[in-house]
This record gives sequence, structure tokens and C-alpha cells, in this order.
Amino acid sequence: MRIVSLLPSTTEIVCDLGLAEQLFGVTVECNWPQGVRDGREVVVNTFIDSSLSPAEIDELVRTRVAAGLDLYELDDEALARCNPDLILSQDLCRVCAVATGDVEAAVERLSCDAVVLQIDPQTLDEVIGSINTIAAAAGVAERGAVLTKNLHARLAYIRGRVAGKPRRRVFILEWIDPPFGSGHWVPDIVTAAGGEPVIAHAGAKSISTSWDQIAAAAPDVVIVGPCGYGLEAAKEQAREIEHLLPAHCEVWAIDADSVLVRPGARLVDGVEAIAALLHNVGEIPTSLLYRVR
Repeated sequence: MRIVSLLPSTTEIVCDLGLAEQLFGVTVECNWPQGVRDGREVVVNTFIDSSLSPAEIDELVRTRVAAGLDLYELDDEALARCNPDLILSQDLCRVCAVATGDVEAAVERLSCDAVVLQIDPQTLDEVIGSINTIAAAAGVAERGAVLTKNLHARLAYIRGRVAGKPRRRVFILEWIDPPFGSGHWVPDIVTAAGGEPVIAHAGAKSISTSWDQIAAAAPDVVIVGPCGYGLEAAKEQAREIEHLLPAHCEVWAIDADSVLVRPGARLVDGVEAIAALLHNVGEIPTSLLYRVR
């Protein structure tokens, strides 16, 4: 089976299932496992310039969406060269990837016989369930069952370790300008790690908030995890807005791209990392978390 992944998260899942040799197309944003773009067609590019500031990116996104313009470009010729049997797509977030409808239109233009599988998990359990969905579509259902069983076991272990401990109030800052609270599966990550998510919208889109609302929520811990960024950029952005946060709270930066915003197996790494931060359950992984204050 020849697979094309139009999401960094599904690229990770395909590789976690041992199907890297069957992966023929990826996106320009696919960067895990390291070198995953090497020797593969890049079938999706983005109009978003990563060198822009968070405020400039927000303005660009709002302007293009309001004008009905795409944020991502699907390369028909690259997709045709992949000659895929299975295309992994999404409709969860227009800011994150090409929409499924655009992919289906491209498949029709190219007279391609590929199955377009839409992956749109909203919760942490649904993220893990989507691994089984992809595994079954790729003909390796048993591998999916083994992987998801392991992930559920790790989550159960952490939940057991934090059970009965005081739940500190945790605010995940998904964007700094304007500030956004967390949505979809991210509040589930905090809950599983033994925290109480605040200004969070479990199973729903994240929405903008204000610094006054953040202060009023009285978080004990603020974790700066800007969508689309790794740890070093998160550190920089956390330092930029540290003075806007309540003086009493801890401020941490997290590698959001690795363990927070991409719906794949590494979200469980995020649960373990935040549990270590909140409850000293294991060592705090310095490759993922950094204390700013």
C-alpha cells in the first residue's frame, strides 16, 4: 500500500506503525521522525511564513480565512507522482492542514483511485482511537492494537500515580498574541497528568482570551506551548509575556509540537512530562520542558 500523509501527526502515526517504507508523500511541516521528508514527495506547502511574529501570523491567518483563501497548497503533480492507495487527511482545523474536501477534489482531478481517510479526533481517547483507524486502513490492525494498548497502559499508570493528589490549576497558553487557551485534546492531557485545566475547552476549538481573564482564572501553573513551535521558541515567547502573567504562578515552556498539539502517540509523552512537573512523578524531561519562572 502506498500512503500519503497530509498531516504531521498522521506521518508520525504511520511511522509508529512501522509503515515508513510505504509512506511516499508528506507535508513541508512533517519533521518527525527526523529526516522523514528525505526522499519523499512534499505534497503540501504552506503560505504561512514561520519567520513572522505571532501577531503577524495571526493577522495573516485571519485575513486569508476571511477572504476564503487557503493557508496550504496541495501540489497535484507531487501527489500524482506518489500514486497513492491511501491519503490521510483532516477537516479539524483549516489553520493546521489542507481540508479533506480539497484533497477529494484533487483526487478527482487526477483520476486517482486512492481512499481519502479523514482523521479528526477531538479528545485524547479519540486520538488514540485514530491510531487503530489508520492501522486498519493500512492493513496492520494488529500493530495498532499493540500500540494503543501500550499507550492506554501508560496513561493508566500515570492516573494511578496522581490519584488523590491536590490538583493544581493549569493554564496552557496555545498562542501568545492574541492569547489563546487550549482546546480539543489538550485539556485531557492536563487532567490525565493530575492538573485542573483552566480557560480550556475540552473536545472543542481553542478560543482567544485576555490577560485579565487569565489573571482572573488564578492559575498555579502557566505552560506556554505555542502551536507550531518547539521548545526554544516557546522559551523565547514565554519570556516575552512573562510580565503579563500573575506574579504568583509558575511559568513553564513546553515543546508543543512534540507532545501537545499534534494528535499522535507522543501526546502520552506530554501527559508524563506534565505529571512530572505537577507531582514529581518521574524526572522532568528537560528536552520537553523548561521552567521560565
